[in-house]
Amino acid sequence: MGIMALMYDHVQADTIAAIATAMSEAGIGIIRISGPDAAAVGSKLYRTPAKNRTDISEWRPGTIRFGYIVETDENGEESLIDEVMLSWMKSPHSYTTEDTVEINTHGGMFLMNRILELVLKSGARLAEPGEFTKRAFLGGRIDLARAEAVMDLISSENEFARKSSAAQLEGAVSARIRELREKILYEIAFIESALDDPENYSLDGYTDKLMSVCQDLEKEMRSLLSHAEEGRILKDGIRTAIVGRPNVGKSSLLNHLAGEERAIVTDIAGTTRDTLSETVRVGGVLLHLTDTAGIRKTHDKVEQIGVDRAQKALDSADLILFVIDSSRALSSEDEEIAARIINKMEEGKKCILLMNKTDLSSGVKEEDVKALFTSKGAECPPLLFCSLQTGEGTKELGDFISEMFHTGEIAQKNEIFISNLRHKGAVQEALDSICLVEDSINNGMSEDFFSIDLMNAYRVLGTILGEAVEDDLVEEIFSKFCMGK
Repeated sequence: MGIMALMYDHVQADTIAAIATAMSEAGIGIIRISGPDAAAVGSKLYRTPAKNRTDISEWRPGTIRFGYIVETDENGEESLIDEVMLSWMKSPHSYTTEDTVEINTHGGMFLMNRILELVLKSGARLAEPGEFTKRAFLGGRIDLARAEAVMDLISSENEFARKSSAAQLEGAVSARIRELREKILYEIAFIESALDDPENYSLDGYTDKLMSVCQDLEKEMRSLLSHAEEGRILKDGIRTAIVGRPNVGKSSLLNHLAGEERAIVTDIAGTTRDTLSETVRVGGVLLHLTDTAGIRKTHDKVEQIGVDRAQKALDSADLILFVIDSSRALSSEDEEIAARIINKMEEGKKCILLMNKTDLSSGVKEEDVKALFTSKGAECPPLLFCSLQTGEGTKELGDFISEMFHTGEIAQKNEIFISNLRHKGAVQEALDSICLVEDSINNGMSEDFFSIDLMNAYRVLGTILGEAVEDDLVEEIFSKFCMGK
């Protein structure tokens, strides 16, 4: 804990303040002050209902009192700024683990900024973004994963995102990562002890035991990673590309799902020259829609740029909505788009075919549409017959998506979801190291090689929590495998 303690002592030297509520007109606004001089700063500005001064540090911790915020001019004259409720929290029993004062004022933007200005003049400095939560981490109240969950919880846009962020804030992810690290640390400690004290710690038959441990670790990490992508989709939404040849109804689909005229719709082919994005909720899931230019061969330089961007949208999409005009015969352009989609489906992307314009006379057979995929050895994506003009069939789209991504099933799972990309990267790197240990065992390498890769797995998992490595390892070795007894 040496490094962390030095960081914390440095941060603790000053007192910070910021507006803790949204910058908007509201009934209440909160100015938070945290640090060693929080009580002193608050005492300069706060007056009791009788307009008397008071030393906030002498209050019973965890109390909130009514009073006034005043401004004192150069002549010592005081003027009322606002009536407030002021709360006092004594270190370490606060959000940041530091002495904390919170001023609950009326929620006008000018008023909150006016009081914050007085707080800064009284000895605090303006907090950096996220600094209150950073201090909670450095003070040891929460680990890094739980600190990140605070922002995830604030920015959650659906019930699944809220639940998974709340579980992470409660420590569910941290607990799982700690379990993995403890298993790895035990093996590192045993290997180091056996190498330093072979008379008391034998490595005979140890490789079989270690292989079993690594296989269990690999299984757990792969499970976390497989759920990570499911969690990302439900938490952040499904990246969705709307593709098709020109004038099949792509922009109409975007407008229909968005509930407003976001894209220009005309009978002229090639109206959409660029990608257009919109986020909508369909079937209980967020769709990050991208309406693309019609994919076709063109000599128009501007339109070609749009076609290139449509391909990029295909590359990054989780879901592809392939819109086909059911009133017209299929064309070579439909075949080209289907070929591109088949390549993406082979990469694991999902697709739904929307047979649009069913209100008009049919110009294509269902089996011909399916043949776009089956003739190339691919499975045909689910088909949805609809009319974006009348709205017929569009309600079923949400059911298609929910079933395709198993959103209801995932939301009901009692699994730990790692939806943070940094955490996912760390687990993947740890998994790679565990696989290297297994390779070293199979290749008959010495125990030194096991220790190196185990240590890397332990270290990268520790980055999820923000914990140091060396002190933890030393403590483990001396407490469980004492050298020289």
